[in-house]
Amino acid sequence: MTDAALTALAEAAGIATRWQDVHKTQRGVGADTLRAVLRGIGIEAGSNTDIRDSHAALRRASDAPAPLMTTVSGQTVTVAGKWRARLENGGTVEGTDQLSIPEPGYHRVEVDGREIVVAVSPGRCEAVPDGRPWGLAAQLYSLRRAGDGGIGDFSALAGFARAAAARGADAVAISPVHAQFAADPQRFSPYAPSSRIMLNVLHADSPKGDVALEAADLVDWPTAAQRRMRQFREAFDAGGDDAGLAAFRAERGATVEAHARFEALHAHFCKRNIALWHWRNWPEEFRDPASPAVAAFARDHAREVAFHAWLQWQADSGLASAQAAARGAGMRIGLIADLAVGADSGGSQAWSRQGEMLNGLSVGAPPDLLNTRGQNWGLATFSPHGLRGHGYAAFIEMLTAALRHAGGMRIDHAMGLQRLWLVPDGADAADGAYVAYPLQDLLRLVALESHRHRAVVVAEDLGTVAPGFQERLDETGILGMRVLWFEQDDEKFRPPRDWSPQAAAMTSTHDLATVAGWWRGQDIDWRARIGLVPDVLAAHQERARDRAALWQAFRDSGAVEPDAVVPEATGPFATAACAHVASTACALALLPLEDVLGRVEQPNLPGTLDEHPNWRRRLDGPAESLLDPPEVAARIAAIAAARTTTPGTG
Repeated sequence: MTDAALTALAEAAGIATRWQDVHKTQRGVGADTLRAVLRGIGIEAGSNTDIRDSHAALRRASDAPAPLMTTVSGQTVTVAGKWRARLENGGTVEGTDQLSIPEPGYHRVEVDGREIVVAVSPGRCEAVPDGRPWGLAAQLYSLRRAGDGGIGDFSALAGFARAAAARGADAVAISPVHAQFAADPQRFSPYAPSSRIMLNVLHADSPKGDVALEAADLVDWPTAAQRRMRQFREAFDAGGDDAGLAAFRAERGATVEAHARFEALHAHFCKRNIALWHWRNWPEEFRDPASPAVAAFARDHAREVAFHAWLQWQADSGLASAQAAARGAGMRIGLIADLAVGADSGGSQAWSRQGEMLNGLSVGAPPDLLNTRGQNWGLATFSPHGLRGHGYAAFIEMLTAALRHAGGMRIDHAMGLQRLWLVPDGADAADGAYVAYPLQDLLRLVALESHRHRAVVVAEDLGTVAPGFQERLDETGILGMRVLWFEQDDEKFRPPRDWSPQAAAMTSTHDLATVAGWWRGQDIDWRARIGLVPDVLAAHQERARDRAALWQAFRDSGAVEPDAVVPEATGPFATAACAHVASTACALALLPLEDVLGRVEQPNLPGTLDEHPNWRRRLDGPAESLLDPPEVAARIAAIAAARTTTPGTG
């Protein structure tokens, strides 16, 4: 086998054989990594014969007509011969060779004796409402209400949304509400779910409260989850299997059925042997969701499957009520859902959508200045070849699920629409490769679903971004993210008027220091404890310089008076930071609730497991009254005022 042949095959399959590191040094991808990544996307390259056969298979796949074609409203595409389109709205149009359909939607087109779906995109996503709107970002589990059982739920979210709307907010961005594993309450990271199609049932309202769990500063996920699941089962047994559930199951069809069957099977096998936690370790006849064995299991355990469908119904109803509360209170956007970059390879989505998911590869990131060893997030995601071959069905399904009860969507690690750093199982994070994704098709589908749901789209475009990617987001009407800490030129912070209009402005994110924590250097101290800061003194000295520079930027922007002295307390700094970011030219401002409340600790510290209480911190006080304290109310008023002024004028 020649390296040249292997390299050519990898490049034909969309794998970058070289990549540029953070220091702009070109690095090559090793042969073993290329073979492993090829295998993970379903292409064998173990021998010269494999390489030759795989090349031929790639050419055949490229020449074969795709089951779904994307285009943009008003554009003309060439098809061979006569065609007849059955439009989504019920009409029909016909033509020869040149196909053009003005109406956005999914249309079935018969051409040359076969049928394809033509997804016609409007080209751009739903626009942000006029008037420089703003919103707050909340970790859902952190919100409190009496009787919540120790985990923030959809009723607490509804109460908080009403309170935020009363103060002028148009949106509440929430942490992911993707489904977790009912049989494994130890797993609770919102960004490592079982499925991005279904919901985390632990956010459905708890049937009974628990004073001790509700009073705790941290969510005790295992204990609270086990108690809540027992209560849910009691409620279901007392009459949950009714006509409403039947209607929900009929509406959601195979989507909810597959997940409910997975949950029942997962619990069944985990109870037998924890080594069967991953579905690939199940008996072979249960690894295929369409197998007779799975169908027989569902019949024999119909009540258990119905219970998991009922849980989804409860969660779906709760989320719908929260969005209705937000919009009913006057929010023009309402909830902004968060879409994780991947799902656990042992979860429901990977089991039920095997043809479109990667196998043996995890999503991560190459080494950079903050993570010198690279990152492996342990998440599976879509296969670019599988997506195309299945007409992007799983991707569309995921988008519609995210927007089902939301007025917006944030796409985590949105660079994955163009390329992902994929790491073979068992390899170091640095020993991965970039794999290309069909950016044009994916952007068109995002814009189409945004149009259909009248929802704005925000993309997390932080970190290493491929050249031209942010321009493509702009063209599609997708907002990027602009975060205070990163808006610097040399040693100066960028003036608010110079922030990108086609973006959402933020003081911070869930993975970064809060403004109060940054001011104190709390993030430096946390990272030093786990060995991620080689020189703590130097880091604090650099932070002192940044503090002075940022306070000067606040003076220049009008966020504080021109002669305001640098404060020692975190409160005045948090107020100034919120006003400064709200005054930027960005079309939307989303302020983390931790910053509005002046909290020091951040929700998540990347690179940690048990060293930091990730995804567990709860906020003080009931959700509906969080914004009432005078200092917080003044901060909210400063945000609202800044959004009514010309950017950067105070």
